[in-house]
Amino acid sequence: MIDLQRDGDVYVLRFDAGENRFGPDFLGAVEDALDTVAKNGGPGALVTAGTGKFYSNGLDLDWLGGHRDEFEPYLSRVHALYARLLTLPMPTVAAVNGHAFAGGAMLVLAHDFAVMRTDRGYFCLPEVDLGMSFTPGMSALIRARLPAATAHEAMITGRRYTAEEARAAGIVQRTAAEDGVLPAAVELAASLAAKNGAVVGEIRTGMYGPALAALNGPPLG
Repeated sequence: MIDLQRDGDVYVLRFDAGENRFGPDFLGAVEDALDTVAKNGGPGALVTAGTGKFYSNGLDLDWLGGHRDEFEPYLSRVHALYARLLTLPMPTVAAVNGHAFAGGAMLVLAHDFAVMRTDRGYFCLPEVDLGMSFTPGMSALIRARLPAATAHEAMITGRRYTAEEARAAGIVQRTAAEDGVLPAAVELAASLAAKNGAVVGEIRTGMYGPALAALNGPPLG
């Protein structure tokens, strides 16, 4: 489900659970991996990647359908994952190997930078088409990490962005063919690994204070 390896100064966290939806077991595995990464004592950076045609499709709606009484604690846990990445004491890069939808797209935005596959996969916030709104924390994260016009379009229309469109819109910073996405992300992460991790975390905390406050607050406002 989760594989954590180290390539020089770069930790590579690979998601390998089909659509990589945020079920409790998936969240637990990612949380444990981030605990390991956070203990890094020297230069370091983190890359996350999916497998096949999915980076992540976000919330596990099937699980939620059978656990409606756990909806708010579940959302709090998802919010905490985003906040954890925003405050992680090292640079972070998402290797977007395939579809990044809804909560999975927001996971991409919780990273410092992103490299997206050119030949397959979309970045999409489809909540409007699903009849769902955004939690205050999710809305704050999206608005903090995207240009205002892009956030408006993505949230109101549910547009599916290709890699080229996502780069033009300021969603991702680099694009690459399928076999180049992870190497490009690792190369970018390695170039940042020597940055003082504690300072990186502090800078992000200052930059995204309102978003972090919303993510750490009540999930439904």
